[in-house]
Amino acid sequence: MKLKLCGAGGGRLGTLVELGRSGAAALALPGCLLYTRTGSAPHLTQDTLQEVGGVPAVAQLTLPTMAELHDVLEEYKEGAAKFIGMPDTVLYCSLHDPVTPCPSGYNTNKTVSLWGNSGRMEMTASKFMDIQRAIQPDWFQCISDGDTISGEVGRKRAKKSVDRSLSFLDVCLQLLEKSPGGGKNGTKVVSEVLSRVHSNTCSFLLGQELQGSVMFGAIEGGDILEERLRSARETAKRPVGGFLLDGFQGRAMAKETKLKLIAAVTAELPEDKPRIIHGIGKPDEVLECIERGVDIFESFFPFQVTERGCALVFSYDCHSGPEAAVLKQNGAQDLEENGAEENQDEISKADPEMTSFEIFLKDKRYQDDFGPLLEGCTCYCCQRHTRAYIHHLLMTKELLAGVLLMMHNFQHYFSFFNAIQDALRDNKLDQLKKLVFRQAFQGQQI
Repeated sequence: MKLKLCGAGGGRLGTLVELGRSGAAALALPGCLLYTRTGSAPHLTQDTLQEVGGVPAVAQLTLPTMAELHDVLEEYKEGAAKFIGMPDTVLYCSLHDPVTPCPSGYNTNKTVSLWGNSGRMEMTASKFMDIQRAIQPDWFQCISDGDTISGEVGRKRAKKSVDRSLSFLDVCLQLLEKSPGGGKNGTKVVSEVLSRVHSNTCSFLLGQELQGSVMFGAIEGGDILEERLRSARETAKRPVGGFLLDGFQGRAMAKETKLKLIAAVTAELPEDKPRIIHGIGKPDEVLECIERGVDIFESFFPFQVTERGCALVFSYDCHSGPEAAVLKQNGAQDLEENGAEENQDEISKADPEMTSFEIFLKDKRYQDDFGPLLEGCTCYCCQRHTRAYIHHLLMTKELLAGVLLMMHNFQHYFSFFNAIQDALRDNKLDQLKKLVFRQAFQGQQI
């Protein structure tokens, strides 16, 4: 994996090349990952996913779901990519699912707790690496202690999260580097590792499964600036392939604090390695993070929008042209309609997490609306179906509603990142930011 930066004002424009075991894949930056659940895009089959435009080259797996398949994958021996029917897709395995909240207070000096369908799973560094060996991801987040919700922990707990995460990282790096093909000093390395790691990891050392895999080190430290900087500096000293900015998800941390910490952390990281952030998905927040040096985001936000029975309609095209005008007019009109006081109470009761970037298609106003979800959109749903039809599917609880909404929301979101890349290339990120923030501000004024 190599990072090629083009240099652009306001963000890091570039490409990650030589991705995957074949080295043939690439990911344009700033970019996002394909959010999956147990390796499948939510609501979509492989065939319907192929109808979505702009699907990223890298798909995100989540460890809690994959850990429950550990025994199956270990017996299968050919890795998760082939097992889930995506052999040519680059896979990134994250520690947690960004959509599923994790209970607090269960991590220790030796274990991190994951939460899956079967409940709580305690994960040691050696067990974590053994599961990664079975998954065989191209990238994976190192196990870390990210249980530092702002406002609920103090400086002492933030320091402990950094210490634990660095300790986990050192053990995992040894296991990764010293596996056959991963290190240069094989015999010496194995003896060193065996002296520190339990003997049940010996099978891992004998395998080739993680040869070529890239580990991302997690930057922890809660909302304590000194601990965030220490975590960034110490992690940057380790031979990791990239960096994960963890602990910024949710609303617990004040926006000003969050942006200040992200800017401070990225300033400490080397320019030639990618930076991923977890838990940031709203368009306005994405742009703020890009301005502060973040490269890669998750795409869980379109899934959340779909689960609410909503469609993304925000405008992101800051370039002049007929299609841009149509998109702007369409988006502005829908946002204005959503802002009507008599309807907003109903929508807020339906889901308080709704944003101003989407329309609520269960609303009765759409039962006679025979236009597409978004004028000018080229997705499968907008080219073939109407708002009235989606409203009908939602009200009758048809599974097809989720399929069509997911196809639209994914494609719109992926196209948003293409627009960000174009804006950086044309030095128009400020115009894009103003356009997106104007739509976000409309929702805040409701």
